[in-house]
Amino acid sequence: MKQPGSSRGRLTVTVAGRELSVSNLDKVLWPGDGYTKGDLIEYLVTVAPYLLPHLAGRPLNLTRYPDGIDGKSFYQKDIPDSAPPWVRTVTIVHGDHDVNYCLADSPATLAWLGQWGCLEIHPWLSRVDGLDNPDLVVFDLDPTPPAGFGEAVEIAFAVRRLLAEHGLRAYPKTSGATGVHLYLPIVRRFTYKEVERYVGRVADIIHQALPGRTTRERTVARRRGVYIDHLQNIKGKTLAAVYGPRPRPGAPVSTPVTWEELPGVRPEEWNLRTVPGRLARLGDIFAGALADIQDPGPMMAALGLTGGYEPTPVSSEARRGASSLPPGADRRAYGGKRPPGPGPEPPTAPRSSEPGGRG
Repeated sequence: MKQPGSSRGRLTVTVAGRELSVSNLDKVLWPGDGYTKGDLIEYLVTVAPYLLPHLAGRPLNLTRYPDGIDGKSFYQKDIPDSAPPWVRTVTIVHGDHDVNYCLADSPATLAWLGQWGCLEIHPWLSRVDGLDNPDLVVFDLDPTPPAGFGEAVEIAFAVRRLLAEHGLRAYPKTSGATGVHLYLPIVRRFTYKEVERYVGRVADIIHQALPGRTTRERTVARRRGVYIDHLQNIKGKTLAAVYGPRPRPGAPVSTPVTWEELPGVRPEEWNLRTVPGRLARLGDIFAGALADIQDPGPMMAALGLTGGYEPTPVSSEARRGASSLPPGADRRAYGGKRPPGPGPEPPTAPRSSEPGGRG
């Protein structure tokens, strides 16, 4: 981003060949850390080659913090006519009104979102050429204190093992807070309702295997343990974008991690300052969430999801597949005992000819 002149007042910058009017680049958005609007814009432009493929063709739900994380915030879905002419949008009908959602397809659009004070970018799970059919399944693992990130990691491994029994592979990232997000890229032939039912059934299996560590309670005040939020798979519901910043102290970023490093991750270490260097070293380790297209249909059928989803008792075999702890997990949290069942580790490099291979 070419930035002539002072960072105070309004000026024009050039981002990937497009001119953008910016202002107040020295406004502090993360007061405890000193990160400014200029830092946010610089970050978004720097990570654009990695972030944009994960946003391509997806309507965006945005949250703006014009006065920083300690100021007022508001949701922004409808893009006004005052947006630069090169900002692409898609019109989606909601009842009796239309909403013009942003489509981020260029570094300049990301810079404009930064100028707008968008600290949260949440892409849909489906694309504009098939809005009713998600190509991503998400497992949102949300711990309730005193449970924290470590407990969410343990449940992530339980989900991983259960999926692996059916030849499926999920890709983990930090939420940018205390949770873990698992993404399963799928063929685009299922409805949102079918995907929601599927994740709900998986959540039931995990909860029955680990009832002391998980919860199916929707009311936050009554939750204990890690909540597997299957409702995040409803059409229009969204999670923080991979590589997206979060409006929390420390300017954390929702960051993909490998399964090997997940048990030792400290989510606060990945932020506006550190993530660009990680990307430069490792590249986009979340690329599999775009390319590793899989078919959950056989697993859905095995779980009896041929009709409407209702919480039901599950087989002991399914519970055993979910109940093993991740490598290095603290067994004291389970009363000093490993939950029943061997819980085999998933294959690290499945062949494309195996069930759930690239489609």
